[in-house]
Amino acid sequence: MENWLKKVGATGLDDLELADFPVTGRGARTLRRFKRGERILTIPSDCLWTVEHAYADPLLGPVLRSTQPPLSVEDTLAIYLLFVRSRESGYDGPRSHVAALPASYSSSIFFENDELEVCAGTSLYTITKQLEQRIEDDYRGLVMRVLGLHPDLFPLDKFTIADYKWALCSFWSRAMDFVLPDGKSLRVLAPFADMLNHSPDVVQCHAYDPLSGSLSVLAGKDYEVGDQVSIFYGSIPNNRLLRLYGFVMPDNPNDSYDLVLSTHPMAPFYEQKQKLWALAGLDSISTISLTLTDPLPKHVLQYLRIQRLDESDLAAIALRKLDTSAKISDSKEIEILRFIVESIGSLLDSFEIRLEKLQEQLAEGVYPLGGNAWAAAHGERERKQFIITAGSMRKLWKGFCAVDVVREV
Repeated sequence: MENWLKKVGATGLDDLELADFPVTGRGARTLRRFKRGERILTIPSDCLWTVEHAYADPLLGPVLRSTQPPLSVEDTLAIYLLFVRSRESGYDGPRSHVAALPASYSSSIFFENDELEVCAGTSLYTITKQLEQRIEDDYRGLVMRVLGLHPDLFPLDKFTIADYKWALCSFWSRAMDFVLPDGKSLRVLAPFADMLNHSPDVVQCHAYDPLSGSLSVLAGKDYEVGDQVSIFYGSIPNNRLLRLYGFVMPDNPNDSYDLVLSTHPMAPFYEQKQKLWALAGLDSISTISLTLTDPLPKHVLQYLRIQRLDESDLAAIALRKLDTSAKISDSKEIEILRFIVESIGSLLDSFEIRLEKLQEQLAEGVYPLGGNAWAAAHGERERKQFIITAGSMRKLWKGFCAVDVVREV
């Protein structure tokens, strides 16, 4: 792979080497010192895996361009990766990159049932189950729309659902996303650069150049000879790290719980409420992250206030006498807080393993260090946010109840 990259113009490879590290596994280490901000690596446009390159491929491109409606970005890239892997000749450079990719991944969709059950009741568990079903449905659709129509290009024994899951995870865990100057999004998989692991100790240090189409990695901190080069994936909670990247960070400061709020389309005044949600930057189905630093985001309350508006409230809003960013009334606010407390209580009761028991098991080494069950257990600890949030809700609820009692007296 490195020889191919050098031939097409990649720079910086002579100062790096691939190596295995104790905690993070395969990665890249330095062969010389780097100062923060110094350019470490540049991968030219011709080597990148992108939707544009998939569409430009002389064999694959015509099939992709003729598929209507167009495939999603992730399906296009997954098929592109599997197509190159399936070729027995040609594509020597890209195939050398494919050969360097992991044969398997540790993302939560690859967990055995007993491993996933460790985090039963959490958003990780629910989203993983939903994701597994979505992958099955999407794969069946791809077979009907694309794969099954071109058996010469897509031999099904090399495009199984297991292969499809592998390709999806290759991009979920290794690709980089950018927003271009025109506002469009770009997903890129860059050979060798995709070997760099995450570290919260570095700043954002990878960049895409729209003019040249190349991808560069800068030093996110000072490096000595032999140090592992890292990039910053973002401020990501453990449940998402495990779902997309296949690892967790114990005591992750970015842990959160994704609270999903939804309203049935047949609910009273649904269309009017939908407009109010949109004005508030929300939707009828909204996912809001609860964190230790913000256990009750204002958008949770605003969503529920809009959800519970009646005809008189909507009339008052039309006259600009009410604002959903503030409480509608004491009684409605108490109703909302009571709903949150009861909902959180039900969610806490749904967890298979209580938090105290889980912490004991982690301390006692019940789950092998670094294994899937160990990672799932750390992913499950996101529910700590619920306990803190529940306590905050109860205090607020009691406060509003006390106000009502005073007024009644």
